[in-house]
Amino acid sequence: MKKLQIHLLLMLVFCACSSDEQSLSTDTMSQPTLVNDNEPEDTDSDVDATTYADINFTNWKVTLPIDENNNGSPDEYQPSQLVNFGYQTLAPVMPYMYDDESDASLMFYTFPDISTSNSSFSRTELRELINPGSSSDNWTLLEGGEMVGRLKVTSVSENTQSSDDYHKVIVMQIHGIISPEDMSVHGFSSNNGPPLIKIYWKDGYVWSHKKSLIDEATSGDDLLETSNNTWADIKVNLGYVGNDAFDFRITASDAKIEVQLNTNTPHIYEDISLDKWPYQNYFKAGNYLTTTDADAFSYVKYYNLNVTH
Repeated sequence: MKKLQIHLLLMLVFCACSSDEQSLSTDTMSQPTLVNDNEPEDTDSDVDATTYADINFTNWKVTLPIDENNNGSPDEYQPSQLVNFGYQTLAPVMPYMYDDESDASLMFYTFPDISTSNSSFSRTELRELINPGSSSDNWTLLEGGEMVGRLKVTSVSENTQSSDDYHKVIVMQIHGIISPEDMSVHGFSSNNGPPLIKIYWKDGYVWSHKKSLIDEATSGDDLLETSNNTWADIKVNLGYVGNDAFDFRITASDAKIEVQLNTNTPHIYEDISLDKWPYQNYFKAGNYLTTTDADAFSYVKYYNLNVTH
């Protein structure tokens, strides 16, 4: 009798445990799986995973080559509209910035149409906003920053108007901007400054253009003169990439800029022009087509893009 009681007790414990395990398994299966917005969902090995470029739009707005609201300026969409894959559902954005799921990239397409007031050229380009709510907050070289990306120029229209084979495309920039303080002191009507660094794709080669003083003795308020009489580009060929993907890094610090293509030796700028650079700055990345030829176009892919300060 005692053995029978023990046996019955063991059976009750076993049944209770089995019931708990079944309940736990059912509850677990009914819970939703949480997935990082910027990472692909895990799938079985025989199912293709949908993946997207590694770009966090929290601090980027996009400028398009169109003016659908007819205000005379390129249309722009703010970080709050782009984050959490919001760009995928914005009808005006979709033709110009869209995912290519075949290689986890983000395509930027542009053609000559509407442009900003300080340029003749159109772009589909990201503009850094260190404060997502304001373009007035930017950074100095003393504060510094770094932008790193992997990208590819997939297709560009032929250039029949010059000795170049194809039209030139700017894929990265450090752009200057006049600070709110200098705007107030000098009463400027525009805060636009010159681009400090422009990274070009030219016939498959990557070129770096850096602004330097024409007269290194220039000082004071004259440094804020944005015409070509004060600042001019010095140009460096960093190497050939063709239509292949490549990595690029721009690192800015006090009176020093480093630009690096792939694992090549970085090119370092360190001169009096950087020491005197009077502007604040912001990063730009994307597809800035430098032609107004009617039939021109360019396609640039980004696989990842990250900025740190």
